[in-house]
Amino acid sequence: YDKVKHKKIGLRVNPNFSYSHFDLADPARACSKLGVKELSSVMAVADKISGAMFHYNCENDDYENFASLLDRLSAVYGALLDKLECVSLGGGFYFTKEGYPLEKFAAKLKEFSARHKVQVYLEPGETAITQSAYLAVTVLDIVRNDSDIAIVDSSVEAHMLDLLIYRTNAKMENVSQGKHSYTIAGKSCLAGDIFGTFKFDEPLKVGSVLRFADAAGYTMVKKNWFNGLQMPAIVVKRLNGECETVRTFSYNDFKNNLS
Repeated sequence: YDKVKHKKIGLRVNPNFSYSHFDLADPARACSKLGVKELSSVMAVADKISGAMFHYNCENDDYENFASLLDRLSAVYGALLDKLECVSLGGGFYFTKEGYPLEKFAAKLKEFSARHKVQVYLEPGETAITQSAYLAVTVLDIVRNDSDIAIVDSSVEAHMLDLLIYRTNAKMENVSQGKHSYTIAGKSCLAGDIFGTFKFDEPLKVGSVLRFADAAGYTMVKKNWFNGLQMPAIVVKRLNGECETVRTFSYNDFKNNLS
């Protein structure tokens, strides 16, 4: 403290509750490394900090849950909040989801801020990147092994690693409930390199282009050169509809990234 007391200091606090559905990403999991857990320990240094951070949401698109947890935070940590200048509620808020009660959300935050006289900050990552990007892949081959399998020029392991980590299927744009079912597989050597199984109105064929949704955020930043697969180009679609290729990757990029 003596080394940084000339600065405004914040402290991460673990509230012992969260919205997360994945233990891997749950900041309040057992023996979590994230944040001070004991309230008494936080209050012991409350006069030395001007802000606190509580991160307890993960892909939270449920307003009622948000409101309930915010009330719980206020009830448990009210004495601390009343001493602070600012508080960060972390990220994971999906308040741009279609139909989300945005005015109620804003009013709830305003009421919380006024009650404790604190400036409230949010990390808008979930809001900013959801439905903002997709991964476009092309079908290279279709094989049969108990089911129809479409192999594409991409890889879960290399390009959408979060799917493997959390054991979830990819989301596909404009997916239907047609009668033509395919397992979409990546072209790497990994047997479990599977994006998921989807249904289509028409049969897929070599050259068919598919689009996996929500490819920004943790998906985009975790891309790697597994199997030396070609890295997807990054393309921005402007508001006027024009597409601009802002970055492409080559073999030299792969070679220079080898450890």
